[in-house]
Amino acid sequence: MKFSIAKRLLLGTALTAAMSTVWAQNKVVNVYNWAEYTAPDTISGFQEATGIKVRYDVYDSNDTLQAKLLTGKSGYDVVVPSTHYAARQIEGGLFQKLDKTKIPNWKYLDPDIMDLVASVDPGNEYLVPWGYGTNGLGYNVSKVKEIMGPEAPLDSWDMLFKPENAEKLKACGISVLDEAAQVFPAVLHYLGKDPNSSQPDDYKQALELLKSIRPYIRQFSSSGYIDELAGGDLCMVYGFSGDVMIARHRAREAKKDYIVDYYIPKGGAPAWFDTMAIPKGAANVDEALAFINYIETPQVHAAITNTMFYPNANKEARKYVVKDVADNPMIYPPADVAKTLYVIKPQPLAIQRLQTRMWAELKSGR
Repeated sequence: MKFSIAKRLLLGTALTAAMSTVWAQNKVVNVYNWAEYTAPDTISGFQEATGIKVRYDVYDSNDTLQAKLLTGKSGYDVVVPSTHYAARQIEGGLFQKLDKTKIPNWKYLDPDIMDLVASVDPGNEYLVPWGYGTNGLGYNVSKVKEIMGPEAPLDSWDMLFKPENAEKLKACGISVLDEAAQVFPAVLHYLGKDPNSSQPDDYKQALELLKSIRPYIRQFSSSGYIDELAGGDLCMVYGFSGDVMIARHRAREAKKDYIVDYYIPKGGAPAWFDTMAIPKGAANVDEALAFINYIETPQVHAAITNTMFYPNANKEARKYVVKDVADNPMIYPPADVAKTLYVIKPQPLAIQRLQTRMWAELKSGR
């Protein structure tokens, strides 16, 4: 059968488009991220916009992610470590530098926040913030006030770190983050010490305090506590700001007869950043860069903040964050509170190992 030149051109264009579609459908990006950290349409929106399939797995601690990375063959193209772990992972050569020419939405990143991230990633060569937040105290406010009275100091670390208070709340359930590097800074600060201390004796004192409240801690959890707090199975958690806000939202949606809320305790609390990075040896680098760029689309990142209640580093996205979230001082702390926060920093390997040993000792109840 003979074709005219015009028909041949049309046929060629159709074949090229078809081949491009098939090629796009064969592309994939493997993402490893924290649990409860996307909007409902984040992944599907990226797949529809790019034709790149997402294989998405979740974890609930930096230690779990680090164990994967240290194998040298994690199988992931985008991971989301916290900055206090990422700094050491950069030093260890576990990530590759970002090709910023393939992240045009980089222009939306807040320079002030990027300067903070640069303290662990000089030149912002490896990391792009996903979200950030604080560690503080979350409560079933109604239950706690019923037990401890209407004047219970919910905005005080004494609620958790004084054994006589923790003992009163044992029956209704206390949960603490299952990561030494997230807990020790708060304890050290409470004891009047450097929250990022590198002195072993400081950690010994912190461990003694933690042991004094250990009998009253029901569980150590870095994600499961969300539904348990929302469902009334816990009454106090030491947790991530956004996670407690998720629990608050779910309790409201379920029309529970109690109030769940989050408090940044007076005197200061830990602050942290979770960041996107591409592991060394990632199989799908271009797809990883496309994923990072998509997340930094202002409307996309605002939708994540609106759903998960964690602020992001995308300055333009703030325009699309709903008022109830943007104006909540526990999500976006005001200046007077922000200046009391302290960033969790990377520790020397010797201190990391000490924390790990102490954490195992604490959890075992020895």
